[in-house]
Amino acid sequence: MKFNWQDLPKPFFALAPMEGGTDTVFRQVVNLCGRPDVAFTEFTNCEGLLSKGREEVGKRLIYSQKEKPLIAQIWGIRPQSFFEVSKLLVEMGFDGIDINMGCPERNVVANGCCAGLIENPDLAKEIIKATREGAADLPVSVKTRIGLKDIQTEKWIGFLLNQNLDALTIHFRTQKEMSLVPAHWEEAENVVKLRDEISKKTVLIGNGDVESKAQGEELAQKYALDGIMIGRGVFHNPYVFNESVSYGSQTKEERTALLQRHLDLFEQTWKEVHPISERGYGKSYPPLKRFFKIYISGFEGAAELREKLMLTENIEEAKTILSKS
Repeated sequence: MKFNWQDLPKPFFALAPMEGGTDTVFRQVVNLCGRPDVAFTEFTNCEGLLSKGREEVGKRLIYSQKEKPLIAQIWGIRPQSFFEVSKLLVEMGFDGIDINMGCPERNVVANGCCAGLIENPDLAKEIIKATREGAADLPVSVKTRIGLKDIQTEKWIGFLLNQNLDALTIHFRTQKEMSLVPAHWEEAENVVKLRDEISKKTVLIGNGDVESKAQGEELAQKYALDGIMIGRGVFHNPYVFNESVSYGSQTKEERTALLQRHLDLFEQTWKEVHPISERGYGKSYPPLKRFFKIYISGFEGAAELREKLMLTENIEEAKTILSKS
């Protein structure tokens, strides 16, 4: 059945696209803990996907059918690249295409990409048009912020709502603010008012500092949002979409078992653990260590165990340490 943003329950919950975090393995771990209603891939560069390095870039788009509905998030600078990549994403079986117009990284913004598009609405419009043309009947959405240096909700969000988007996710900070200040959730009221005036069919998703489903439901109800996106909160609690589980109360055995499951899925997904520079579709081991703190915390001896795991050089060593812990 074709995915439709309007068919999701209200409020629905989405797993955010996060660089180096929400790959297919971690998304599957999150699903084991408690499924979001919809999830996004890591953001994938269009120009990179069309280059000689496409195999490496393409790892961001590997997924399991069990993860659906899954939205592919893309970013770039050339409208033609968005068109070509959108056609590819249709063939790959994604449920929708999301355009990243919110990443605040300075080097990316300096090149006019992502949040840099906030100051270039003409190019943003071309990119949305090209994506829609390549996407066929897949829904097209945008994730953005409320401004570049200053809050520009009416001007920028109003512009995006005039682009006939299927969904719009707003991170309630400016690009300049990065994640250094609390999210300006009060701007949600202005966003909803604009949506109701300009494009009633566009589904609105709020994002920023949401640490629990209960908090998300409260915000959605307060501001009449259709959905809530949770990002960093999932790194503090992989059960964030499952209110029946108290992650803070879980035992050492339960937490280490979840890490073991993550390691198993990593091996099953990437087949081989080897340096990225070698041929094949494998992934290197070191970046996997960033996940250890998620699981190895909150119990006596966690710091010592985590320190041992951080010194490992491959999954086999990590499994050996876990088996002896």
